[in-house]
Amino acid sequence: MSEEIPAIGIIGGSGLYQMEQVRDATEHKIDTPFGPPSDALIGGKMGERQVYFLPRHGRGHRILPHELNHRANIWALRSLNVRWIICVTAVGSLQEKYAPRDVLLPSQFYDRTSSRAGHTFFGEGIAAHVSFADPISTNLRNMLAEAALSLGIVVHNGGTYVNMDGPAFSTRAESELNRRHGFDVIGMTNVPEAKLAREAEIALATMAMITDYDCWKVEEEPVSAQTVFGHLVANAETAKKILVDVIPRVPTEPTWPEHSALDAALITERKLWPESTIEKLGPILGRFR
Repeated sequence: MSEEIPAIGIIGGSGLYQMEQVRDATEHKIDTPFGPPSDALIGGKMGERQVYFLPRHGRGHRILPHELNHRANIWALRSLNVRWIICVTAVGSLQEKYAPRDVLLPSQFYDRTSSRAGHTFFGEGIAAHVSFADPISTNLRNMLAEAALSLGIVVHNGGTYVNMDGPAFSTRAESELNRRHGFDVIGMTNVPEAKLAREAEIALATMAMITDYDCWKVEEEPVSAQTVFGHLVANAETAKKILVDVIPRVPTEPTWPEHSALDAALITERKLWPESTIEKLGPILGRFR
């Protein structure tokens, strides 16, 4: 792995499939032990920082939420010495106060997905349980909030993102229940990314870009792919502005709590680790070898 200044990863969601602001862009097609990532990663410079951009759903939006290979995506980013990830993701608002085209920076998650096996790197002889009480990097979230405010963008710093399976949008009954639980926004992709990033000792924060009011707001047209398209385009431009502002200010040394998350997570004694699993998790377990 590179000894240079660690890189910053950007995972682009619905509407954000490329970043023309990345200079000297090069494609990186990476094979991982978990299969192929969503697409080639685009490496280059934003300011003086090395960044790697990955379109979550592939260029052309070809991959549904339940088809995403989250382990391959995060493994590929970590193999390129990424130690910070900013996720951009389209969400529905579950509360009146969060309007389409606002940005919400989640501080908490509620996981309603059903695929645990694909949401951890561990197993196969190495047991680990990362602390996930605070699933988002507070430092990185606050940096995003400051950047958005300085640009005059409507931003909400903190809130709970509920992760549903999809790919269909919610029923009205589901949407109402999520509202009553006090959740703020709903999406289909971000919890697995956050869990895997924590295991990979990457600091992650999310820009949840609001496109609609889900379907709880009966006076509004129920959410459909067609109704949110204009908001997706506008939100992508907003996200790019924030990224350009914040990336030069991300620290160059990975010293935040997330960067040592495995210190308190690994359960299996080192002498019992299977060599094949150590090899498979090379980018993640490198400092323990």
